Amino acid sequence: MRTLATMAALALAAGAALPAAAQETVTLVGYSGLFQERYTQAVIEPFMAAHPDIRVEYFPIQGSAQILGTLRAQSASPQSDIAIMDLSVAKTGTDEGLFDPVDESVSAHVAELDPRARADGVAGAGITFDNLVMLYNTGAVTEAPTSWNALKDPAYEGRVAMLGAPDLVGIGLTVILDHAAGGTDPIDNVDLGIEAMAEIAPNVQSWEPRPEVYPNVVNGQVWLGVGWNARSQLNADTSEGRLAVVLPEEGSVLQTNTINLVKNGPAGEAARVFVDYALSPEAQAAFTEAMYYAPTNLQAEISPEVSERTVVGSLDRMIDLDWIGLAAVRDQITQQWRRQVIPLSR
Repeated sequence: MRTLATMAALALAAGAALPAAAQETVTLVGYSGLFQERYTQAVIEPFMAAHPDIRVEYFPIQGSAQILGTLRAQSASPQSDIAIMDLSVAKTGTDEGLFDPVDESVSAHVAELDPRARADGVAGAGITFDNLVMLYNTGAVTEAPTSWNALKDPAYEGRVAMLGAPDLVGIGLTVILDHAAGGTDPIDNVDLGIEAMAEIAPNVQSWEPRPEVYPNVVNGQVWLGVGWNARSQLNADTSEGRLAVVLPEEGSVLQTNTINLVKNGPAGEAARVFVDYALSPEAQAAFTEAMYYAPTNLQAEISPEVSERTVVGSLDRMIDLDWIGLAAVRDQITQQWRRQVIPLSR
C-alpha cells in the first residue's frame, strides 16, 4: 500500500509535468529602426511584464505604405493583429476594410485623447504626435535660425538637405511655406508654397539624403536640414552638440501615428488588451520620455525637460492641416514639385 508521503510525491511530480498556461502571441507591425527599439523598451516590455500570459512580437517594416502593403497581402488570412502607421495611410486601410474600430469598447483611454488624435473615417486612434523642424550644424551655423526663410539664404548654397515630395517632409514643408505666404487652403492649391520651395531649391544638395538627413547634418555634409522632431531630438542627443533643433517662428504641421486593430487578427482579445495599454497615460508618457514623440493622451505626465523638446508646449503653433484631404491632391503637388522645384536644385 502506498504511503501518504509517496502519494504526495507522485501528485507533486504529476503537477510539475503539467504544461504552463498557454501564452497568447500578439503580432504588431510597425516602423523599423529606432522606433522599434525605443517602443519595445518603453511600451512592449513593461506590458509583457504586467501580462505574462501575452507575448507581443514586433515585426518591423520601413514605412506606412509598406505596412499597408503587408496587411493587404494578408487580408484573406491575417497574420498580424496590430498596425502602427501614419494617419492618412490608416484612412486608406480603413476604407479597404482592414481594421476594426478602436473605440471606448476597446479602451476607456480613448476618452482621454486629444481630439486631434481621432479623424473621421479612420478606425484607429493616434498614439503619437510629431512635427516638422529645422536642424542645423552648430559648427557651420553659429546663430540659430529663427525662420524657415533661412533655407533660402544664398550663404547655404549646396548646404541644405531634406526629403522631397511625395514624402511627407516635402509635402508638409510646402504647406507650411504656403501658409506663411498667405495661402489659405492647401487642398485647393499650394502655389505660394511651390514658389517658396523654388527659391529654396538652388540651395539643396539632396532631396534624398542617405542614409538620412540627420547624420548628414551632424557630419557637416550639409548645414541645414528639415526633419521630424522626434528623430531630430534623438540625433541631437548623440551628436555631441553638433546638431541642434529649432521650431521656426512661422510654425509647423502636426503628424499623427495611429494604432490600428487588424480585422480578424489571430490574437483577438489579447490584441485589444495591448491597444488599451498603448493608449494609457503611463505607456504614452514612457514613450515620449524615450523618443520625444508627443503623447496623444492628455493625462500623460511628461517631465518638463522632455516636454520642452516635443510639440506638447507648441500645439498652438501648429498649422491646421487635413492630411486625409491633402492625400487626395498629393500626386498633383508632387507633379508641381517635379516641374517647378526639383529642376532648380543644384
